[in-house]
Formats: sequence, C-alpha cells, structure tokens
Amino acid sequence: MNQNVLGVAVVGTGFGQKVHIPGFKAHPRTDVVAVYHRDINKAKAIANANDILHACTTIADILKLPEVQAVSISTPPFLHYEMAKEVLQAGKHLLLEKPTTLTAVEAKELHKLATANGVTAVVDFEFRFVPGWQLFSELLSSDYVGNKRLIKIDWLGSSRADTSRPWNWYSSQDKGGGALGSLGSHTFDYIYWLFGPVRRFSAYLTTVIPNRIDPSSGEIKPVDTDDNCLLSLELADGTPCQVTISAVVHAPRTHWVEVYGDRGTLVLGSENQKDYIHGFRVWGSQVGQPLAEIEIPNRLMFTQNFSDGRISAFLRVVDQWLQGIDQKQSIVPSLREGVYSQLLMDLAHQSHNTGSWVDVPSLEELNIK
Repeated sequence: MNQNVLGVAVVGTGFGQKVHIPGFKAHPRTDVVAVYHRDINKAKAIANANDILHACTTIADILKLPEVQAVSISTPPFLHYEMAKEVLQAGKHLLLEKPTTLTAVEAKELHKLATANGVTAVVDFEFRFVPGWQLFSELLSSDYVGNKRLIKIDWLGSSRADTSRPWNWYSSQDKGGGALGSLGSHTFDYIYWLFGPVRRFSAYLTTVIPNRIDPSSGEIKPVDTDDNCLLSLELADGTPCQVTISAVVHAPRTHWVEVYGDRGTLVLGSENQKDYIHGFRVWGSQVGQPLAEIEIPNRLMFTQNFSDGRISAFLRVVDQWLQGIDQKQSIVPSLREGVYSQLLMDLAHQSHNTGSWVDVPSLEELNIK
C-alpha cells in the first residue's frame, strides 16, 4: 500500500455502506481494507460487494490486521464507547459518527485516550463542511448582522413520521436513540461553532408515537425516546436562541437557521426533504433593506458531487482528518467538540426530567483541553 494512503476499516454497515464506504473509496488517500459486521455472512457479502479484502466479526480481529491504520465507526450510539475505546487503545486513528457516546463522561474518556495515545480522532459533524453553512459562518464572522439579538432554529423532518416504521434501537433511550441524539447532536455542535458556548438552557422533549411494532416478535413495543425537542437557550454572550427539532412532521421548510441583529439579518435554509446536505441557500438583508439571496462562492462549493450529499460533506471531514494525521495533531471537529455536544444532550435530558433550566459548564471547567 502507498504510504500516503490510509488503510481504513469500516465498522457499522448501515450508514457505513451508504456513506463511509463510498466516501473512502472516492477519496484518493484512503483505502477500505476491512469491514465489520457481527454476522460473518453479512460481513463477507458487504466485503465482496465492495471489493474489500477482509471481513471481520470483532473489533479485535480488525485491529490485528497490519493494514488497518484507522477505523471509522458508524454503529448505533450504544456501541460507540466500547468500540472506540478499543480502537484508541490500539493506537489507531478514529473517525466517529455522532452522537459521540451515551454520556459526556464516556466522551470525555475517549477524548483523553486519543490525546494520551497521540492519535487523531474526528467526529462527523458534517454541517461545518457544507458550502452554504460555510458562507453563513463567514458572513457572521464579518459582523454582517452586528450585535445578535435573536437566533431561531427549526429542523423539521419526517424520517420517523410513519407509525408503521418498526421499533429499533432509535426507539430506545438506553441505546442512544431519539431525535435529540440524531439531530440535536448536530445542532448543539453547530450552535457552538457558529455562535459560541451556551450559558444555560431549558429542554422539553415529547414522544408523539409512543409504540411501534417490534419486527423480531411482531408485538407492540413502547418507545421511550423523543421525536420532538423544544429548546430555549441563553448563549454565553447573552443572545437568546430558540430551537425546534422534530423527526415526525411533514414540513416544507426542513432546516432553517435565522439570525437577527442590530445591523442585519441572515437566513440559512433548505427545503430539500430527501437530502439533508444538498439544497442549502443563504439570504441576507441590512436594516431597512429587503431580504435577498447571497450567492455561494465557487471556492466553497463541493469539488465532487454525489447524488447523496452526505458523501460530499463526508469527504471534507476525511480531508480534515487526514490533515490532522499528517500533522500529528488534534483537529476540529475532534472528540473535544464531541464532548461538548454530548454534554448538552445529557443536560437536555436533565432539564426535561426536572422541568427546570440547567447551567452549562465550559469545556475549561470540565478540564477538556
């Protein structure tokens, strides 16, 4: 293998087959050398279909392979901690899907392990790498809106709207399911990226579809995860931020971020129901002027486009990961950002369960460097 090409093992074959495998195969500096599935027949079938040399049923088997220099994990969240821990202890680089783990304590331990073992770990917070979002970030940094007065975020989807969709890990809080874990993990990360840390917030979570059919038994099984999340945040700079997340609504405006300031307004939004990466546009206006679309410059556009936009964004995350590996350093979004996102999810459940506002400690107060 070319020494500049990273040998990667893919662990997790749902999102892994849809995004990770095609993404790594499309990247000139990564080679998928192994794939994991707990069922050896399925592991072999996936390996054969994608021209992957090794099919494995344990993380230990993957880590024994000399060709494996790095591992990507896109299994359900309840498996992340133990799998990532094995990978990091073996001194392999890590690309981890969100939500990071089940608790901030677990995420913090992984971050410490990565640092202690000198490996580069990134979390797939892909909105940081989407062209419209990058333009939005640049405009905010250029003081386009002035002093922020209000932030409003809506992320409304229908992925769980069908009541006949079967019960799976997403329906179980113990397994890291729910809209907060799936969508809120991203939201908490991009709030931190675009607007800075959170001082305190309040969360109200609901379960609109309380039961689903368990495909293994054919019986009705209770759902204990959220499919609606209402969040009120006070940012560290004092700006109020309102967030509405749903996985059970048929909304024409799927993902919208609005920022209102004393100098202007910025809006980022997409009406693309089928692809949560493609379709974002940016609008802006200065006080007294009409809202107008702002063209995304070519320098920010994806150089490779795929019918599934998640692959385009994933490739940029891989670029970032490789840069960190080349430079032998941590790189954003690392497990540090993963700890913060997970902390806010933990506190959201605490706020909902107590019916009260919760204060958010800083990463420095948590001794996360």
